[in-house]
Amino acid sequence: MTEHTRPTATLRRKTWRAHAAALALFAGLAVLHTWPLATAPGTLSRNDNADAILNEWITAWVAHQLPRAPLRLFDANIFYPEPNTLAFSEHMVVQSLMGAPLYWAGGQPVLVYNLLVLAGFCLSGWVMYLVMFRWTGDRAAAIVAGALFAFNAHGFSRIPHLQALHLEFLPLTIAALDRLLADPNRRHALALAVCFALQGLTSNYALVFTTFAAVAVVLVRPRDWIGHRIRRLAGPAALAAIVAGAILVPFLLPYYWAQQYQGFTRTLDDVALYSGSWRDYLSTPARWHFTWWSHRVWAGGGHTPLFPGVVATLLAAVALASGVAFRDRRARGWLAIGIVGFVVSFGVAVPGYALLYRAFPLLQGIRAPVRMGQFVLAAVAVLAGFGLAALRRRWTGRVWSAGASAALLLLATIEVLVAPIPYTLARRPPPVYDLLARERRAIVAEFPMPPPGSAFENAQYMLNSTRHWRPLVNGYSGFLPRSYGEHWQATQTFPAVEALRALADIGVTHVVVHGSTTEADTMVALQKLGSGDDTTIYGLRWDLIGR
Repeated sequence: MTEHTRPTATLRRKTWRAHAAALALFAGLAVLHTWPLATAPGTLSRNDNADAILNEWITAWVAHQLPRAPLRLFDANIFYPEPNTLAFSEHMVVQSLMGAPLYWAGGQPVLVYNLLVLAGFCLSGWVMYLVMFRWTGDRAAAIVAGALFAFNAHGFSRIPHLQALHLEFLPLTIAALDRLLADPNRRHALALAVCFALQGLTSNYALVFTTFAAVAVVLVRPRDWIGHRIRRLAGPAALAAIVAGAILVPFLLPYYWAQQYQGFTRTLDDVALYSGSWRDYLSTPARWHFTWWSHRVWAGGGHTPLFPGVVATLLAAVALASGVAFRDRRARGWLAIGIVGFVVSFGVAVPGYALLYRAFPLLQGIRAPVRMGQFVLAAVAVLAGFGLAALRRRWTGRVWSAGASAALLLLATIEVLVAPIPYTLARRPPPVYDLLARERRAIVAEFPMPPPGSAFENAQYMLNSTRHWRPLVNGYSGFLPRSYGEHWQATQTFPAVEALRALADIGVTHVVVHGSTTEADTMVALQKLGSGDDTTIYGLRWDLIGR
C-alpha cells in the first residue's frame, strides 16, 4: 500500500465502521420497538392472529420444499386435493430464504418468524440509511430517515404480516432507477432489475406498489428520457425489464393459474371494503398519540394506521418549504411516490381506479389498496431526511447541531413507540405428529373442522403440519377454495359413517382429533395410532367403513 492510497483506505474503514454502528443502532431500535419479543423469540408470538401463524407456515414450507422439489413449490400441503395452494397467499420467498438456514438447523417456525420480524425492521431502516447517506452525505439525516422509514404506525400494526415488514429493497430499487436514468448502462440496468425483483419477491403487494413508485419517479424526471436521451435509455431499460421479468414470471404464473382455474380474484366490491379514507392517515397505535387523540379517530373507523408522526411531517415540510423536494431529482422522485401512493390508497373512491384495475392484471390481486399508504409514509421519511439535511447545513458550526439532531431522533422514536407489545405464548406442534412423518403416503384431515366462515381456526393445524408436511384437507389462506366448503359440508357428522366415507372418497388415510375422542374410539374404521397433548391420531381403514 502506498502513502497515496493509505488515507483513502483509512477513510473507507471509518465509513464502514460508521455503517456497522448504524446497523447496530437499527438492530437496537428493532428490539426496542418490538419489546419484549427479543427476550424470548422462541416462545413469544402474535399467534393470537391467524395471519401470523399462516406466515410462519409459509416461511417453513418454502424452506422445506425448495431443496426437495423446487418445481412444486406452490403445491403446498393445505386444502388437499387442490393444487397450487401456496398461490392463495403471499409466497414470501425472499424472507423464507433468509430464515431457511435457521429452519434447516432445527429452529422452530415461531423462532424463525420472530427473527425475520426483527430483521425486517432492522434491514429496512439500515438500507434506507445507506441510500440517504449516499444521497445527502449527512449521517444524522440518513439515520433519522431510516428510522422513520422502518418504524412507523403502519409497520407496528402489521407485525403479524411479515410481507409488510421487509421493504429493504425499495430504497435500493429507487436508487438503482436514479442511477439508470442519470447514466443508462447495462450495469445500472441489471442492478435495477435485481433490486426490483427482490422487492417483488417479498410480496405481491410490494411488487405492484413498487411498480407504481418506479413509474412515478420516471414521470417527474422527463429530462432523463425525453428527446435524444430516449435512445440511450431504451436499451438498458429493456434489459432491466427482461431480466426482472425472467426472475418474477415463474413466481407470478401460479397466481395467474389460481385466478383462471380456481377463481382467486379480488373484485371491485372486495377492493371497496379495503380502500383508504382520511381517517387512516390520522390513525396510529403509537401510545402517545393514541392516548391523547388518535383513539377517537380509530373508534370512528380508521383501521389501517397511516399517521406519519409530527417529527416526520415537520421535517418533510422543511424539505418542501426550502425547495429541496423539488430541486433535488431524488427528493422529487420520492415526493411523486408519496403523491401517487396517497391517491392510489383511496382505491375505488378515485376516478379511474376501475379502469386501471381492468387494464393492469396484477392490480386484480390487490384487495387492500389502502396499504399503498405505506409508501406514503416511506416518502415522508425520505423527505424528512432531506429536510433535516437542509437544516443541518444551516446549522453548520453551531455547537448544538449534533444535540438537536439526536433530540429529533429521540423524539421521533418516542412518538411512534408502541412497546411493550402484548404477545401470546406460541403452541408448538405436539410430538405425536411425528407418527405422520413416518407415514410416507399419509393424507390427513383434522377435527373439529371449522366451517368456511371460521377457516382461520385451521391455522394451528397448518402449524402442526410442519412436523410432518403430509397433505392436509384443512387450510387457511387469503383465498378459500370452493372444495373446502364441500369437504366441510360432507364431514359435519364426523365420526359417523357417511363422514368417514366422504373422507375416504378424497383419499384421506389419517384423521387427527382434538379434544374428546369418545365417539371416534367407537368406530371400527378408525384405528388409534397414538395420542398426546389432547391430540389423537387415527388411521382410516377404508375397508372397514360401515362395519
